[in-house]
Amino acid sequence: MVTPMTRPRARPRAGRLVVSEIPLAVRRSARHLQQQPAGAGGGGDVPDQFLCPISLDMMRDPVTAPTGITYDRDSVEGWLERGRATCPVTDRPLRLEELVPNHATRRMIQEWCVANRAFGVERVPTPRVPVSGADARELFEAVAAAARRGDGPACGKMVARARALGKESERNRRCLASAGAARALAFAFARLAAATHHQAETGALEEILASLVIFFPLDEESRRCIASPSSLDALASIISHGEYVAQVSAVVVLREIASSSDTQCLEAMSKANGMYDELVKLVAKPVTPQATKAALVTTYYLVKSVEHAASRFVGLGMVELLVELLADADKGMTEKALAVLDSVLVTRNGRDRAYAHALAVPVLAKKTMHVSDMATEFAVSALWRLCKNSPADGGCKAEALQVGAFQKLLLLLQLGCEGVTKERASELLKLLNASRDSAECIETADFKGLKRPFI
Repeated sequence: MVTPMTRPRARPRAGRLVVSEIPLAVRRSARHLQQQPAGAGGGGDVPDQFLCPISLDMMRDPVTAPTGITYDRDSVEGWLERGRATCPVTDRPLRLEELVPNHATRRMIQEWCVANRAFGVERVPTPRVPVSGADARELFEAVAAAARRGDGPACGKMVARARALGKESERNRRCLASAGAARALAFAFARLAAATHHQAETGALEEILASLVIFFPLDEESRRCIASPSSLDALASIISHGEYVAQVSAVVVLREIASSSDTQCLEAMSKANGMYDELVKLVAKPVTPQATKAALVTTYYLVKSVEHAASRFVGLGMVELLVELLADADKGMTEKALAVLDSVLVTRNGRDRAYAHALAVPVLAKKTMHVSDMATEFAVSALWRLCKNSPADGGCKAEALQVGAFQKLLLLLQLGCEGVTKERASELLKLLNASRDSAECIETADFKGLKRPFI
């Protein structure tokens, strides 16, 4: 390890521009580059002095540590935030606030990019000044003040600025989050939602939601603000009548609140006007896959936590919608839809709806062992609920046998499963075994994972 050499500084002459000192290695690099013709550097190859010692990629926002080593801002900040408190090269103590922008190196990198444009090199943009903690706190204080006044346009304008800053860089997002972004935005949403619903306030509410999703997770205070009756009514209204971007933001915020398993928030959510209807509509008429998945997660937590929620969803046709959704869904959607379906089949009405649907049992059998371990767990549980509680005529069990459920369960137990899934698969096999007089249909594709015959 070479210790940087310190030299006495010469007193600047009158009238000469004083610039910040450039590290010795960078000064040598600058002289070396000045001696090279334009386009030098191995035909577009990035010079070593422009590479970050951490990522080994070209620096886009070079910053210099007190040790004299220059890094890319994102790389060294990530290094420090992962709990390392030393300079990666010199192993000397280093703090985040000690990093200084290296404008000289950044300009040389930009000049090199321009000189090598013929090789497909794009010019590195000049980075914007990162937001400071003081600026962030001042911004959110202004947001809260505008919300107290009921000034929707002013509040929306400042919230839009906060969102733009948060999307500029991960550093800005973390800085804004640590300054209380989520709490300030949740407070502003609750205050404006409680006011008269003019178009200006509605626009501000949608802007707040779009910004709030950037600063997840929400703490308890933020969740309680959003879970106020007026806020939840506003969310349901936005899902129903808002622009599709606002609809997605609204249901994602609901998912964030619901997934916290905060009983008070879930109870309030279940009492909001139109909440059940809007969640069902997002499954029936998808806005985006993200919105549908968020609606399914929200539905799952409501059913698991709120009494009679399952019956409400069943009455709105959720069982039929889930079965049809499962017929052609990706992995993530399938897992969430199966989780909700399994949870609503706890009710008798839910099971009756499933018995009446021609695709219910075939879809559940098909999703067993074809998607993921989680999907298999929920599919087996749902089949177990249906077969265990099926009418005396055994129609459900006979149908399960016809679509090859018996063979799949045997294969599942041989390949291995644990806990509740193993118990329910074993019990389900016993239930189906009593109805094996009917013809069975075996799908050879179900045995792809089998490496040896049954013993």
